[in-house]
Amino acid sequence: MEYRHELKFLVSDLTIEKLRYRLAPFMDNDEHQQGEFYTIRSLYFDDYFDSCLNENLAGTDDRFKYRIRYYSGNLDYINLEKKYKKRGMTKKEAEALEINQVKSYITGDSDVTKGRLTTELFAASMKSGMQPKCIVEYDRCAFVEPVGNVRITFDMNLRGSTEVERFLESDVEFALPVMEPGMHILEVKYDEFLPRHILQLVDINSLQRQSFSKYAIVREVLS
Repeated sequence: MEYRHELKFLVSDLTIEKLRYRLAPFMDNDEHQQGEFYTIRSLYFDDYFDSCLNENLAGTDDRFKYRIRYYSGNLDYINLEKKYKKRGMTKKEAEALEINQVKSYITGDSDVTKGRLTTELFAASMKSGMQPKCIVEYDRCAFVEPVGNVRITFDMNLRGSTEVERFLESDVEFALPVMEPGMHILEVKYDEFLPRHILQLVDINSLQRQSFSKYAIVREVLS
């Protein structure tokens, strides 16, 4: 996968409702969304030195993070992901995990090797102590457009926890809010260009672009 543009904005409840109303007639919801939103839960990794956190806070240009992710409590579909960021653009690699592999990571048994990413993560755990550090969870409403491979997401009610051992307890609400009430995250992702009609609907010029990481926010607030 090639690198994609990724623009982030901090938006209010009211702005989200306005944008959803504008986009709904012109864009489809993504494959994960059955109702108004779906829930994403991720387990983020970092090393002994919190290198991923510090690189995020410093705005290091060329960086990456490992995370394990599943959607709306569905433990039949869990991925290990590696997300890269370079010159303001991102790309992601993913490898499917089985539930017993996820449990091994949670209990601290990093000797989980299946494919390239799991082997790579195991090597990082041996070299620099890469291990689970926190859970990040939020509710997502997502719109997609094939032209330009556009994906617009509203990530709402960002919350987190350092109780990494509870990552698979999908029916238990234990994560704590980490953002100001009524504020959420808008992300606009696309390949080489953003179609004009999408640009006009979102009206990006009226929004203030931000540079932040959900992982870094959770770590900072809960530390």
